[in-house]
Amino acid sequence: MENFTFWSPTEFVFGRDTESKTGELLTRFGAKKVMMLFGGHSAERSGLLARIRESMRAAGIDFIEFGGIRPNPTADKVYEGIDMARAAKVDFMLAVGGGSVIDTAKAIALGVPASEDFWNFYCGKSKPDTALPVGVVLTIPAAGSEGSGNSVITNEKTLQKISVRYPMLLRPKFAVMNPELTMTLPADQTAYGIVDMLCHIYERYFSNTPATELVDSYSEAIMRDVMDQAMTLHFQPDNYDARADVMWAGTLAHNGLCGVGKTEDWASHRLEHEISAIYDVPHGAGLAVIVPAWMKFCARRNPDKLWKFAINVMSVDPAGHDTDEIIAEGIHRLEDFYHDLGLTTSLRELIGGKEPDIEAMVKSLERNMGPTLGSYVPLSMDDCREIYRLAL
Repeated sequence: MENFTFWSPTEFVFGRDTESKTGELLTRFGAKKVMMLFGGHSAERSGLLARIRESMRAAGIDFIEFGGIRPNPTADKVYEGIDMARAAKVDFMLAVGGGSVIDTAKAIALGVPASEDFWNFYCGKSKPDTALPVGVVLTIPAAGSEGSGNSVITNEKTLQKISVRYPMLLRPKFAVMNPELTMTLPADQTAYGIVDMLCHIYERYFSNTPATELVDSYSEAIMRDVMDQAMTLHFQPDNYDARADVMWAGTLAHNGLCGVGKTEDWASHRLEHEISAIYDVPHGAGLAVIVPAWMKFCARRNPDKLWKFAINVMSVDPAGHDTDEIIAEGIHRLEDFYHDLGLTTSLRELIGGKEPDIEAMVKSLERNMGPTLGSYVPLSMDDCREIYRLAL
């Protein structure tokens, strides 16, 4: 295990009716003028926004609203939000939604106090030294952004989808997490979230760092539980206990706990970002395509952790089988799991039966990430091209 610093200051307020505490939490963390961000109309129709407004008014919090945040959040919406927040002299961001809303709130939080283009922080030209504080009322368990310092934004003009990691600036001050708010999610959105949170663990689990047995063990336990609860929710979408497990697992998957003391990989996420940047598919749907292809490629070069994953997570019986057979069966079972969730593992099918422009994705990947990618198996651009082909 490597040296590490683990810092997770977010206050998690978990359980039924916890959104009623939003105003109290904002007051405690010093908010005076809040920008409340949200996505489409579901939060309004469900009455959630009305309850949060009531909570803020009762606490004497002044606020403005900024809706219409879409999946795969874009830079143009961030620029709009920065202008609005500056004009209103906002001092706190409140994201009501899932990863897209939270990531947009974080990008605006970086941009408001900055004297330069917020995109400079994403494309690597500059590093920020301050940001507005962020709070969250989570409605979609998936990205884990409620407990991380990460944010992902797509620049539609350049077709770049880039993530940043600024834990000291962007970890939310608080996250309100009521599993009941997730019960009306469509089945496909629940599935996308489950795939994403699992991949957040894969990116840390598939590591060459030795002597990480404890971290590996609880990572495996979280993955097994998420897969079990996913099947429960497939048949019982209003099962509170399963919703609660999945919601908390999404946070644990991405708050850094599963990566302490390890060199992380992140190749699968970066490979997928090119797909969703160019073809605007849901991130979780793209990961269901990329992850098995990445595993098949890596099995040729570094089978050790894939063998362990097959046995300890996918429950493959190793008796009488060699390493290659065990890994292949593990990947096959993972693909079957994705299919059971109603997802495809075919890149062609994902983008509507068209032939994907692999060269465009590889070119963009190299522009964004450089000539190599990942650490579990360091990938050249030729390797990335082969993984996209395996995903076809």
